[in-house]
Amino acid sequence: MEYLSVTGGRRLNGKIEIKSAKNSILPIIACSIMVQDEIVLQSVPALNDVLAMVRIINAIGGKAYFEKGNLIINSKDCNSVEVTSHLTSSVRSSIFILGPILARFKKAIVSYPGGCDIGLRPIDLHIDGLKRLGVKISEENGVIRCDGSKMKGAEITLEFPSVGATENIIMASVLTEGRTVIRNCAREPEIVDLGNFIVSLGGKVYGCGSDTVIVEGVKKLHSTTYKPIKDRIVGATYITACAITGGDVLLENFS
Repeated sequence: MEYLSVTGGRRLNGKIEIKSAKNSILPIIACSIMVQDEIVLQSVPALNDVLAMVRIINAIGGKAYFEKGNLIINSKDCNSVEVTSHLTSSVRSSIFILGPILARFKKAIVSYPGGCDIGLRPIDLHIDGLKRLGVKISEENGVIRCDGSKMKGAEITLEFPSVGATENIIMASVLTEGRTVIRNCAREPEIVDLGNFIVSLGGKVYGCGSDTVIVEGVKKLHSTTYKPIKDRIVGATYITACAITGGDVLLENFS
């Protein structure tokens, strides 16, 4: 069994750079599927979940790679709407690709996500929201099959403010004709970050960070260079560790 062995009694000292937040980066990478131009995401850590999302982009025909601490993505040549279980089984956040693939191609075949070690977190709110946008969905043998040929803007009220469902429905709505209103949204900073990213691409998203988000569908998005927010969870962990050891730590670029 894996374990951590900690020998305490030492003050923490030094400096460390806080990278971009994983919970922002993952939906932003998925969102990049909708863009047929190059995107540069700055200060992205090469975490396992991030690398799993990079493999998905490459597997469906896009190009994603690291260069000097940045993640470069070009989804112009993406040509597959199918993402199989060997790509989705290792990362829970693979569900984020469903909305962007539907938005761009109006169909998707995606295996059920995996990679979650903190208990069952069903994706029924994601599925219900997509159905409200006019997507026909069938699930069989761990595969979600979606027909979005009749997608259009809609009014959607989430049963509870799910972060993932809020983000997925926003992304699915960006290239969907009409006006989508999503109520009872989650309000986390990562949702605001996703909204800001979409706006930097030329999308029209309003109200992120509030309980109501409005998306006006556009026909096309353009390239951008974007720096996702810093990881507040990582930063707070270092701050707490420093405080309880009476240390002196500098967190660089943590704002």
